[in-house]
Amino acid sequence: MFVFAAPQQASLAVQGSTDRFPVRRIFCVGRNYEAHAREMGKDPTREAPFFFTKPADAALDTPCTIAYPKLTNDLHHEIELVIAIHKGGSDIAEADVMDHVWGAAVGLDMTRRDLQAEAKKMGRPWDWGKAFDRSAPIGPIKPIAQVPSVENGRIWLAVNGETRQDADIADLIWSVREHIAILSQAVDIAPGDIIMTGTPAGVGAVVPGDVITGGVDGIGELQVTIGERA
Repeated sequence: MFVFAAPQQASLAVQGSTDRFPVRRIFCVGRNYEAHAREMGKDPTREAPFFFTKPADAALDTPCTIAYPKLTNDLHHEIELVIAIHKGGSDIAEADVMDHVWGAAVGLDMTRRDLQAEAKKMGRPWDWGKAFDRSAPIGPIKPIAQVPSVENGRIWLAVNGETRQDADIADLIWSVREHIAILSQAVDIAPGDIIMTGTPAGVGAVVPGDVITGGVDGIGELQVTIGERA
């Protein structure tokens, strides 16, 4: 028996179903598109994939409204292909990665850019810039059997109808198979894990009242409204 009621299991919607996908952990791949790496001042040709995390309860269904978060004056959008894991494993071969994938979706890695920049400057972890409340709005997950591809397809984002990010997931530096295989060398991936695969160029700030729309062709779309300050 718990000493108080256990927190509700974090979960995400499934396309075309009332079932829910239980979320265990959220892994994010940093700087996985060349153009975005360059806009952040890095050379993508010299850097192996690296990962950071968000708490499971940072995930929430879309469409939604999220409050402008605390402690920041520079909240940024980052549109991403999202992969949902249903079979655990470690040291997974690239050829076997898709056997572990339950589905795919589109999501936002919302970022308190000013806090992230300060952490980088000080050589500190990125947690306060990345791992805050409601920082991972994610559209309904599409079962992988219904997904045409996780290797190519347009990925895009608009703010108030104006396109800001527009690329193709074929532009990933490390493909879905490659970076999940590499992740599994560091940790045992497990059912319920969510992997956010990186964002293309065009990230930028949003303010209260902005409406973010975005999607990945053949996988899904989302809509997120930025509310007033928390």
